[in-house]
Amino acid sequence: MSEHDNHSPDVEDTPENEALAEAYNRGLELQKAGDFKGAEQAFREALVLDPLDSGGVSIRLAAIGAENAPEKMPDAYVSTLFDQHADVFDEILVDELGYCVPLLLRDMIQRLEIGPFFRVLDLGCGTGLTGMALADCTTHRTGVDLSERIVELAYDREVYEDLYVGEAVEFLQDFEEEDGSRPNWDLIAATDVFPYLGAVEPFLAGAVGRLNARGYLAFSTETLGKSVFQGKDYMVGPNNRFAQAESYIRSALDAAGFDILTMDPITVRLEAGDPVPGHLVMAQLR
Repeated sequence: MSEHDNHSPDVEDTPENEALAEAYNRGLELQKAGDFKGAEQAFREALVLDPLDSGGVSIRLAAIGAENAPEKMPDAYVSTLFDQHADVFDEILVDELGYCVPLLLRDMIQRLEIGPFFRVLDLGCGTGLTGMALADCTTHRTGVDLSERIVELAYDREVYEDLYVGEAVEFLQDFEEEDGSRPNWDLIAATDVFPYLGAVEPFLAGAVGRLNARGYLAFSTETLGKSVFQGKDYMVGPNNRFAQAESYIRSALDAAGFDILTMDPITVRLEAGDPVPGHLVMAQLR
């Protein structure tokens, strides 16, 4: 989903929420005009009115250099963003943004001659694009997404045996079956999840605990030129999404106990017609 979607938080029509929408929209206008000081003041007003940050103000503050990048996007923001766009999700993602990472992942699996996989966990499953792309090389598919409305659409596609509403890292850490058992998977896929995470260590640690022996982890990232990071592991990029340095991803995977099978440079999507660079990674647990 494009973080250039300049929508004010979807809130009920009350004086407090009108003030929130006014502050948020004022911040957007000032940011667009290049008045970052004014935008910072407006965004901070919005954050006071909306501590859960359903408008992603903390991300915008980081994007204009007013705050350090948070470790992840606020859950309230991500769920609100995708709930609002659920009914046109595929149209925006595939037709407008040229998103084809699920198909690139299927090609990568074929090229590496790995699989088929019996149990697959699709984190940030969206409406099921990755589940559909992997349908011919997987048996049992579990989908997880933070947006309840998106999960409803994925359910209608009938591509997953199990579907859950939840945040990716929390699901990896906490999910239990009804009998109290903690299931594992042969492949964990996370296409278009890392741009919402920032710091990847909690995710990787959770994945290690959920993979079977020598299990596989596949994910996509967005990145920027090496000089842009100025020694930082990750940052909020110009599209208000997290970008991670290639060196950071490589070192974090190694530290977590993964071997990188391939890390392909890809165009993740288009943003205002321009290609957004990133990587598609396939790693295997040692």
